[in-house]
Amino acid sequence: MIPATRSELARFLRTETVGGSVLLIAAAIAVVWANSPLVDSYTSLRDWQVGPSEIGPIPLHLDLSLGTWAKDGLLAVFFFVAGLELKRELVVGELADRKKALLPIIAALGGVLVPAVIAAVVGAGAPGMNQGGWAIPVATDIAFALGVLALTGSRVPASARVFLLSLAVVDDLLAIILIAVLFTASIAMLWLLTAAACLLVYWFAQQRRITTPFLYVPLALLTWYSVHEAGVHATLAGVALGLLTRVRTDPGEQEAPATRLEHRIQPWSAGFCVPMFALFASGVPINGQVLGELFTNRISLAIILGLLVGKTVGIFGISWLAIRLGIATKPRLLGFRDMFALSMLGAIGFTVSLLVADLALAGVGDGSEAEIAKAAVLITSLAASLIGSALLLRRGRVHQARAAATDS
Repeated sequence: MIPATRSELARFLRTETVGGSVLLIAAAIAVVWANSPLVDSYTSLRDWQVGPSEIGPIPLHLDLSLGTWAKDGLLAVFFFVAGLELKRELVVGELADRKKALLPIIAALGGVLVPAVIAAVVGAGAPGMNQGGWAIPVATDIAFALGVLALTGSRVPASARVFLLSLAVVDDLLAIILIAVLFTASIAMLWLLTAAACLLVYWFAQQRRITTPFLYVPLALLTWYSVHEAGVHATLAGVALGLLTRVRTDPGEQEAPATRLEHRIQPWSAGFCVPMFALFASGVPINGQVLGELFTNRISLAIILGLLVGKTVGIFGISWLAIRLGIATKPRLLGFRDMFALSMLGAIGFTVSLLVADLALAGVGDGSEAEIAKAAVLITSLAASLIGSALLLRRGRVHQARAAATDS
């Protein structure tokens, strides 16, 4: 009989596999569209202003471009699901066991610190890099990485999936904290207090076991708007709401609210919200000039080295050291070569890296810095997925051979 936690994880991975595929398709469409004769239609659609600017005499500041709606609005749904997943892992999942949680937490810290240091050193002095650009290579894309693992790592032990999922969840939490710290220029305290009050009401309603969407939907929208008006990146509202959602099941309750919401919202997040963000964020020119600058421009070099070298060395190196020193234990049935392959998947930045690139470099210079940074993220994430896939396929054959030898 399959344990409930494992079947829950399997359902999540299946959804992420589909979501990762849709994400790649959306990014590919954006790149082709932005490099075609129809590029003007792409930029016009991305920059099309939509939304109410005011209600009567009251300004709403919501007359935003479609690209901004995708970045601030749709990604809030993605981060809400990430918050739900993090809360579940912390309370009833792998991260609830301190001994099991220690290794992915240490690995995630290494996977954030080492890329940040490499990017800061390599890109020092380049436009925008000292204002948060060094944070571009710190995040791992959950959907993309788990999708690659599901497609090419079916023969490696199940503990590989648990390790990568836990690592990516903690990694994204650290990236979210960096976004909050680095890209909040000024705070409107009244709106921040309004957001805090909304979150308090949401938490109280969860504790009182209130389930009606007629309370939660308007409350979530008001929380998002308050955070947006406060000057903090609006996606943080999604994380906060996710972390305040109840994950334990009451007696007689079929599903906890977090599980129910994750099942309902995850397909929308993976199948629509994140791909739409990728569609508007990935449309950068990929021509001979850009490809030539990838290996000469300090911004692109900082991102490439930060992702490919920094993430891999940070995740694997610190994990290896923690295991050798006895601080943490190695996942069951996983060898160090398996962990190295998983560390390579950690170099797939994509969604959050594209978001940070947009936040850090969008207003720098003539916009070419943001475009070269996004091109570096796209190409490096693709390279990491191909290298990681090759390593996982090789490790899968090794595990299959060992299993066959054991059976015989």
